[in-house]
Amino acid sequence: MTAPAKIAPRQLLFFLACLAPLSKLILLPAQLAAEAKNDLWLSALCSLAVETAAVFAAVLLSKRSLSFFALLERAFGRLAAVCGCIVLSLFFLFAAYVPLFEQKLMVQSVFYDTLPSDLLFAPFFLISVYFCLKPLGCFGRIFDLLGPLTAIAFFFLILFSAGEADLSALAPVGITGARGVFSGVLRTTAWFFDGALLLPLLGKIEYKKGLAWKSAAAYGAGGAAVLLFLALFYGIFQDIAPVQFFAFSKTAKYFPAIHLLGRIDYIFIYAMALAMVFVSLFPMLSAAELLKQAFGESKPRCLLYSLLLNGAIAAVSTVLSFSFPAAERFITRTLFWIFPLFGAALPALLLLLRERLPRRRSR
Repeated sequence: MTAPAKIAPRQLLFFLACLAPLSKLILLPAQLAAEAKNDLWLSALCSLAVETAAVFAAVLLSKRSLSFFALLERAFGRLAAVCGCIVLSLFFLFAAYVPLFEQKLMVQSVFYDTLPSDLLFAPFFLISVYFCLKPLGCFGRIFDLLGPLTAIAFFFLILFSAGEADLSALAPVGITGARGVFSGVLRTTAWFFDGALLLPLLGKIEYKKGLAWKSAAAYGAGGAAVLLFLALFYGIFQDIAPVQFFAFSKTAKYFPAIHLLGRIDYIFIYAMALAMVFVSLFPMLSAAELLKQAFGESKPRCLLYSLLLNGAIAAVSTVLSFSFPAAERFITRTLFWIFPLFGAALPALLLLLRERLPRRRSR
């Protein structure tokens, strides 16, 4: 029997530095601009600081070489471990809605001249069904492939955007006050739960000395890239930034050479969109992994988990196809507290768990 696939430290760092930030480049910039205006980067900085600490805690947990299920089982027993996996799986199913739907809207808006049928997005769920059948630990090679590709594409999009941004638009800093900055933090929690995404990877990470600090530094570097993009985004669009959705696809089109060479930025937009497909699927893959840990991972069961999860999110996406703005407002304004609870508080609390002492048998 072959040993289960492990995610190498290099692969984990690629995911944290290059792939995790991608979920914050589609609708988040406009949302932040609507709440915090030119202080949008301060709101993002606060959220990223909390998430960096959560990433550190989650990777430090992998030092125990225990899966999420085993961690709970040793502390509370098997029943509690099963319940914990189910609850966290339901959270990922809930958290998957915004990334998947914004991916759908982005594809329709950026890559089609006319609004396509919803059926054209069906292959996305077929890919999701297939990926959910695979063990989560085997995706390390995808991190190796998409990480450098994303870094190169992002570099050129930033290069094309920098010349047209007026960074003086970010001044004066703090003009919206603590209320505006804090509002930006609370209304965008749906995009900050990367700490929770690492929990299903517990037991699958090849932990080496100092990996937790390196992971926090890698995530911080990716966060710094997001802050740079937000600054350029607001410097270009300023007062109309709150209505500039799918931000990463718009900032580079003002590059002067595009008038001579054509939309060469599309090469890098397509490269980043390819990586975004996988990133938007990751909550679904995490939910499937937790069900495998709780109920077993035989092929028939894995297929059942995949079909149930993808069927549920596909049904919700269809029913709410024309109600995404209302659904997003409900998630970001009413249920916003769920994301820091699972994304930040849970990894920190798990660090406090201790293994139960076995009961002594009476003679």
